[in-house]
Amino acid sequence: MTDPKPRPTQEDAEAAVRTLIEWAGDDPAREGLLETPKRVAKAYRELFGGYEVDPRDYLERTFDEVGGYDQLVILRDIRVVSFCEHHMLPFLGRAHVAYLPNDRVVGISKLARVVNGFARRLQIQEKLTAEIAEAIQEILRPKGVGVVLVSEHSCMTMRGVNTPGSRLTTSHLLGDVRDDPRTRQEFFELVRNG
Repeated sequence: MTDPKPRPTQEDAEAAVRTLIEWAGDDPAREGLLETPKRVAKAYRELFGGYEVDPRDYLERTFDEVGGYDQLVILRDIRVVSFCEHHMLPFLGRAHVAYLPNDRVVGISKLARVVNGFARRLQIQEKLTAEIAEAIQEILRPKGVGVVLVSEHSCMTMRGVNTPGSRLTTSHLLGDVRDDPRTRQEFFELVRNG
């Protein structure tokens, strides 16, 4: 088995940014751009921090004492910052995540961490939506899961078809949230009306 290709260094990333600056038609040695390669590499390290974690790990610590609670748990309006894998331009929006507990719950901050962990990777929104839902289903094993993402994609609003204000909505439903019409309706009403 061959060793995996070594990860590029900070210096490699900075050199790539200098090349892009030159390719765009500017001089990376001019005063205003001297520190730009370092800043861009540092920003990308943060923006793509999802490659450094397994978002499923956030769901491992659960609480069994739920006092008989067996209704939807929904966390709305989780800020999403991700990058389109086709153009490496950001898409920004909100995620609404719900699950129907079986016998345990997870701290709500962990749901936001799962969203952020998957979002901080090169993505398409459809895949991101499914990854979030499937991770919750896999680790918590609830009766059902629902995830809705609504985002504005810079690859459409800043270039290409130039349609500012357009938003993409995706959903991924599993278990009772998908199969039980009453639970499905309740989920969408809570997403819509809070």
